[in-house]
Amino acid sequence: MARLEDKVAIITGGGTGIGRATAIRFAAEGARVVVTARRLPILEEVVAEITSKGGRAKAIRCDVSDEKQVQRMVADTIGAFGQIDILVNNHAGGRGGGPVANMDLGGWNESIAIILTGTMLCCREALKYMIPRRQGSIVNVSSLAGMYGVAGLSPYGVSKWGVIGLTETLSIEAGAHNIRVNAVSPGATKTDRFEDPQKAFAKNRGIAYEEWMKQVLEHYSLGRICQPSEIAAAILFFASDEASAITGQTLVVDCGWHALHP
Repeated sequence: MARLEDKVAIITGGGTGIGRATAIRFAAEGARVVVTARRLPILEEVVAEITSKGGRAKAIRCDVSDEKQVQRMVADTIGAFGQIDILVNNHAGGRGGGPVANMDLGGWNESIAIILTGTMLCCREALKYMIPRRQGSIVNVSSLAGMYGVAGLSPYGVSKWGVIGLTETLSIEAGAHNIRVNAVSPGATKTDRFEDPQKAFAKNRGIAYEEWMKQVLEHYSLGRICQPSEIAAAILFFASDEASAITGQTLVVDCGWHALHP
């Protein structure tokens, strides 16, 4: 039997990268999947791929920093599939960055609103349907930047640290209702979000991207970075009954970066 048979899962940031890989993997494991993000066309591409393989999926446009849009997205999920068993908060975004000494308050607030407040809003609305059924699993996607300080990324890093704190707090609150809450903290992953800045950095340094990546990969004990499908596998584990006794935990998936940076 497929691991997510008869389950309904919401995956935020579901149009690209880790979110897309997770949606496709969940559908292959029997879940009915709702993918949500701000760009509807890319969500519809994911839905088309899932349905072409016999799966069931729905695309819902949603800005997770907007309370009313989150409420509508969750209500639409219930309308389409009748229940919510799994919530994967994978979204990211915001324009805050650079040294704190020069921080733009608007960018700072935008990152926190999307990453941290958006995660809270999605959890809050999904729990309204999970709690009465006394079942559910929430998986929040944090980051290594939410566990180690990274210069120039304070809005993103602080938000992702907050996601881990929310995960641990919510695991206590939701545990009383038989609902598990865990987090996955990916390291560098082969997505446009990672590769585009690295290409720009190499160009600014006047070196080939391939040469720059050789230097980057020296910081990973496996000598490579993660594939989106590998992060999706970790999320699947937490979402499935195989992790039925695990809650309040953060799993690092980083091809050994942390082993070289204790």
